[in-house]
Amino acid sequence: MTEPLGAAFARAVAAKDEARVRDLLHPEVDFRGLTPGRGWEATGPDGVVETLRVWFDDGDVIEELLAVETDAFADRERAGYRLRVRNGDGAHLVEQQAYLSERDGRIGWLRVLCSGFRPV
Repeated sequence: MTEPLGAAFARAVAAKDEARVRDLLHPEVDFRGLTPGRGWEATGPDGVVETLRVWFDDGDVIEELLAVETDAFADRERAGYRLRVRNGDGAHLVEQQAYLSERDGRIGWLRVLCSGFRPV
């Protein structure tokens, strides 16, 4: 059985594997994200990767992918995932909910809602 796209995306984000993230995204992916302080938009895999670099910069060490939960409904997939992150401010939990649609075997439409960095 193949892993759902949302779970694969969560694992790639947790590993900070930019090449894998790009592979999962359709060349014309439509992305929007919402963090506690800002909305984000990008078109194309490079734009999504640039956004992820801001969300999790070089000082943010993703120590563990704590949970991944996926579900499908109508023409969408949902992936919820929780990360343990350590940076100069200490240990944090970050949870994200991603909604996506497949296009040609890749993620063609992606919306991500982020909890922000919550102190442990």
